[in-house]
Amino acid sequence: MAPIYLNWHNRGVKLESDGILIGLRPFNDRDVVARIFTRNHGLVAGVMRGGAVAKKNRPLVGQCGNAVWNARLDSMLGTFHWDVEKNLSVPIMGNVASLNFMNAAFDLLGGLLPERECFMQLYDDTLDMLCNLTHDAENVYLQWEIALLRELGYALDLSCCSGCGATDGLNYLSPRTGRAVCDVCAAPYIDKLYRLPVNLNTTLRFVESVCLQQGTEVPMMRKMLKKL
Repeated sequence: MAPIYLNWHNRGVKLESDGILIGLRPFNDRDVVARIFTRNHGLVAGVMRGGAVAKKNRPLVGQCGNAVWNARLDSMLGTFHWDVEKNLSVPIMGNVASLNFMNAAFDLLGGLLPERECFMQLYDDTLDMLCNLTHDAENVYLQWEIALLRELGYALDLSCCSGCGATDGLNYLSPRTGRAVCDVCAAPYIDKLYRLPVNLNTTLRFVESVCLQQGTEVPMMRKMLKKL
């Protein structure tokens, strides 16, 4: 699909892409504002007409499908036509922990990604995460969150010591660089480093740094996640 269609005959702007519905909120008695994480255009917001009262094809968080967004001007909220292909949340409905991981991921995407900036690899990673939350959900989510941090400029490098290049005895992580630190190099700074292996508490600290940098709060669903 072409990433953007522009028509200069007063017919407005059109965006089309596969996407994941990550958020819904009321707009009025009949309509809802949806946030869709799209493969070609990143995070896109728009109105779904009749979404609040639909009996068939009702929009639900966790659905994936084809999104077509239209607006008269690029700066407008715009409206969606949403063609659902699958609801990825259905297999995990009976597992509270897996649902919490999904909701935390969606809140992070909606809160930290800039709108209409393509994150194609992260989109693919998010699809993979949703399809695998029924198996080893904590680790699946953890790997996704590491991928999110990488896209936001906080790539974790556990391959060798940031101080001396050693590949053995890597038991610490620098909160400043996100790189591993060996026991010898870590000795003078033990109280300032994170312990390895990386877990949800470790990545939460980096998420907090991202949120602080962007001037926003850590989403409540992410705060609620605890290492099992």
